[in-house]
Amino acid sequence: MILIVDDRRENILPLKKILELHRFSVDSAESGEEALKKVLKNAYSVIILDVQMPGMDGFEVANAIAGFSGARDTSIIFLSAVNTEKKFITKGYTSGGVDYLTKPVDPDILVLKVKTLQKLYEQQQELRATQDSLRKEVEVRKQAQEALSERMEELQKVLASLPQMAFTMAPSGKLEYVNEHWFRYSASATDFPENHPDDERCGDWKTAFANGKEFTREVRLKELSTGTYCYHLLRIVPIKQQDVVIRWIGTFTDIHSQKEAAELLEQQVELRTNELLLKNVELERTNHELQQFTWVVSHDLKEPLRKIQLLSDTIKVKYLRDNPDAVSYLDRAIRSAARMSTMINDLLAYSKLSVPENFQSTNLNTLLDEILLDFDDTISQKKAIITIDELPILETIPSRMRQIFQNLISNALKFAREDEAPRIRISAERIDNKAIDASPSPNGTYCRLIVQDNGIGFDEKFLDRIFIIFQRLHNRASYEGTGIGLAITKKNIEKHNGLISAQSRMNEGARFILILPIEQSK
Repeated sequence: MILIVDDRRENILPLKKILELHRFSVDSAESGEEALKKVLKNAYSVIILDVQMPGMDGFEVANAIAGFSGARDTSIIFLSAVNTEKKFITKGYTSGGVDYLTKPVDPDILVLKVKTLQKLYEQQQELRATQDSLRKEVEVRKQAQEALSERMEELQKVLASLPQMAFTMAPSGKLEYVNEHWFRYSASATDFPENHPDDERCGDWKTAFANGKEFTREVRLKELSTGTYCYHLLRIVPIKQQDVVIRWIGTFTDIHSQKEAAELLEQQVELRTNELLLKNVELERTNHELQQFTWVVSHDLKEPLRKIQLLSDTIKVKYLRDNPDAVSYLDRAIRSAARMSTMINDLLAYSKLSVPENFQSTNLNTLLDEILLDFDDTISQKKAIITIDELPILETIPSRMRQIFQNLISNALKFAREDEAPRIRISAERIDNKAIDASPSPNGTYCRLIVQDNGIGFDEKFLDRIFIIFQRLHNRASYEGTGIGLAITKKNIEKHNGLISAQSRMNEGARFILILPIEQSK
């Protein structure tokens, strides 16, 4: 069975579908903790493990799995879309992984790797079953030497059927049996294949042999027919009877293609990283040029607009007092120029959202008290009632938070019902995770802010439109505005690593829901 571990279901589903199409039995877990519980209960041949997860990350999960005896033959493939540097890849291998892939994953390559590791797992299970059989065989050796011989013959048949190089050794270390694959790399059944001269000598094998311990090592073996060296995984397991080694069983598993793929992957990662750095530099330069262009264009557009407004007012006052039709046309032109000036100012504010600013501890109640002073005239004119609960202190960019609340309060006052005074309430509560419908939690790391009014509201089928720049749900003649305010609000919320949504019905008011972290991650 294959286990896919990823905290995002949308990542699990396509991988699961691909593997199931290749007749793999697939299980899934959406967190490291859930994966560990499943590993304790079930046997998995391969675990496809996401690196970047909340709670336990992939490396921690792999280290924990390594401590489970039932998962010692399980192969781990790491997946990552973020941690693609060589140090993370190295950490993946040292944490127990056999491969490290970056997203997006080529499904064909992934399936080939899983098939290879599944086959290796099955072979290892067969080998362990054979080891158990051998142990039982040794226990009755004194009583039935013939039974032992039959068991050895069975073992040799199993080893002969393996696609790997397989061999057995006597307790002294002398070769007793080799299968047919052995002769691709050695001309003699009594001599080991030739290692690459640059490989380390197996000094560790002498220690393992002396202590009767299992031995594993990557080696390069010279193929007789081609003279080339290929990577193999050497594994030698002791067979014991009453804690005494009576035989050694070993395999050489061809991992050359995996090593080449890993080396190629490292080269590609390095190449792509360099390309990304160059693209980032180019993008920063382009953004800077765009900001300068936006400021210049906005400044150059505002100057002639001011002249149009000034000259239109002068013409209306000096020359057209007795011509009401002309005054009406000029008033419309003046209002259009004022609306364009407002739109230019909003566009300039929108373009400045990409400028980096520092977060600082912010008292939202104090900030709102200052903002409400700007709306004194409108609040008095509309007899609005504004209630603000005790709000938490958050790490924010104060200027951006000021824009957020100014836009939301302005909209609540603007889109009020004609027959009822506006009522606006701003409340907050701590929640346990970054989600619009997250459960309240006194010690939660996120805050849910709600700005609620009793205005004209909107149809929720247009929810996706209200946060798009220049999108309006109401006609300009009835309600002023450029359609940029909520787009700026959404950009500012995203700048704070938060979420924004809304709930409403026509003529029943609206609730804007903001999700913000209490403290910004460093």
